[in-house]
Amino acid sequence: MNTSEPAERENDYRVPALQRGLCILQMFGASQRTLAMAEIAERLGLSVSAIYRIVHTLIEMGYLRNVAKNTYELGPQVVSDGFSYLASRDLVDIALPHLNGLRDRTSLSCHLTIREHTDSLYIYRAFAAQRLSVNIPIGTRIPCHCSAMGRVLLTALPEEALENLYRHARLDDYPPPAPKTLPELQQLIHEGRERGWVRHRSDYSTAIACGIRNHLGEVVAAINLSGPEAVMDDPQAKNAFASRCDSAPT
Repeated sequence: MNTSEPAERENDYRVPALQRGLCILQMFGASQRTLAMAEIAERLGLSVSAIYRIVHTLIEMGYLRNVAKNTYELGPQVVSDGFSYLASRDLVDIALPHLNGLRDRTSLSCHLTIREHTDSLYIYRAFAAQRLSVNIPIGTRIPCHCSAMGRVLLTALPEEALENLYRHARLDDYPPPAPKTLPELQQLIHEGRERGWVRHRSDYSTAIACGIRNHLGEVVAAINLSGPEAVMDDPQAKNAFASRCDSAPT
């Protein structure tokens, strides 16, 4: 009697639909630019009806593009995701020693984020090992309008682009001090752009954030200093922290 098979089944955490979707993307390459639905199904050993919803989902998400009837090629989202990842890793490598140094000089936690649609995505943290330190894990997403770094990232957008981004977004589902309307958000973004830095208070902590600019002077990422209210809300400390954050290399 084979007792290993039930154990293998119990430990099989694979998601078949996800596995098939990734296998479909891996079928494309330099020598295979396009594939028909029937070819995809044949390679997977499945019927066309079994993979129809998977292919349709990949099209909706931009990972596949329809080039003819029931014929597909890789979509722009594949390239976009790849370059975004590579760019964020380069950014982390460059910013890492500066953020670590900023943390050491201030004894405050520092974070690095980039914007993905309306979210601020945390891609690095320099954690200050103190009892009341702010520690937000890498990979966390926070709505841009709800954080100092997020609003810094939004300062990179022209007014029309900002309005288009939030045209159908709900802002009133978030607690104060997050803005509740688009005009409120636009005013905060304008003030942050003029000042050069953004301050935001949340539960028991305060953050001061500034932008990281590329060679064209465009804001491509944001960094912050964050700590307990008692430390961050002191007027002299606030100005000093804002100055140190703003002087970080770009």
